[in-house]
Amino acid sequence: MIPIGPLMWEHRLIERLIARTITEERRIKSSGKADPFFIDAVVDFIRTYADHCHHGKEEDILFRELAKKGLSPEHQRIMEELVEEHRQGRELVQRLVEAKDRYTSKDNSALMDIQECLAKLTVFYPRHIEKEDKRFFYPCMEYFSKEEKNAMLEEFWDFDRRLIHERYGKIVDDLEI
Repeated sequence: MIPIGPLMWEHRLIERLIARTITEERRIKSSGKADPFFIDAVVDFIRTYADHCHHGKEEDILFRELAKKGLSPEHQRIMEELVEEHRQGRELVQRLVEAKDRYTSKDNSALMDIQECLAKLTVFYPRHIEKEDKRFFYPCMEYFSKEEKNAMLEEFWDFDRRLIHERYGKIVDDLEI
């Protein structure tokens, strides 16, 4: 099995969230009102699923293993771009959180910032996913033996199993403070 299967499945779920975000962005434009609960859900999904889970597997496992392989200059450049895009995505989500917080504090100028962040996210993720899907993941699998692919796939599953315990352990830790 190619170990990028889980990464590709994760892309499909992220795309579903982005499609729903496009609909919400249009609703905000027409109504002039944002839904803070929707924004919280998007932020939670992106931070936990897209960034920590998905990008975590890419950066902590796939990219780590690729760095050992002597990548072609093109693949090395794309990998560096992807890491930078992950950082940019985190910054954009943080801006969305700040805009939502200002909005819930009755700062009317925050609505435009919310719309801008949502619009950028709906452009950012499809482009990022397309780059990974079409120009990086499949070609980079050629660097690995079948055994290396299977070992990475097992590490992906272990990563996912630990994630839920980390997430909810942190929630309880925070509640105990």
